[in-house]
Amino acid sequence: MNLTPTPPPRSHRSLLVKLLAVVALFFAFGFALVPLYDVFCQATGLNGKTPKAPSVGVGGLALQAPTGRIDGSRIVTVEFTGTVMPGLPWDMVPLTDRLDLHPGELHQARFRVHNRSDQAIVGQAIPSVSPGLAAQHFEKLDCFCFAQQTLAPGETKELPLTFIVKPQIDKDIRTITLAYAFFIVADPRSPPEPPPESTAKTLARR
Repeated sequence: MNLTPTPPPRSHRSLLVKLLAVVALFFAFGFALVPLYDVFCQATGLNGKTPKAPSVGVGGLALQAPTGRIDGSRIVTVEFTGTVMPGLPWDMVPLTDRLDLHPGELHQARFRVHNRSDQAIVGQAIPSVSPGLAAQHFEKLDCFCFAQQTLAPGETKELPLTFIVKPQIDKDIRTITLAYAFFIVADPRSPPEPPPESTAKTLARR
């Protein structure tokens, strides 16, 4: 009686090799899934991720350059206004009243603020973009409104804003108004109170 095990047929061995190869492939894919998902999210903006872009220096600032094309076929006018709310003894004026630009271009504007009082004061700027449909396509890459601003007695500062109007903006929008309202901050560690609804509506109409 022959007790030597009979080797499996060649077709069975071939099938076994293929199954092992499939298992190994799925095992490797599982390791690669996380980085692949991160790349997909960065490319599409899914799950809150944004695309990475090379840095660009504007006015001495290190910024993330927006990706995309420049629409040289049309011009959008951006107007700038500044308002100081009651209780804040500052003056604020835009150093550039308006800019004519092509959507997709990187631009910088500056505002001058002056503290008329004899004490240091902390203020916070609240931006408003009109028309409202343009707000989602007006991207502030660097802005003095991102942080509270402190002015010493009698001090004057120039505050920069670096921005881009995205090419995806509606073609019927030819003029955008960016308005800033400066509020006094009673406690420098706390954000300012939001403007009353009536004030917000007034700023949005400007």
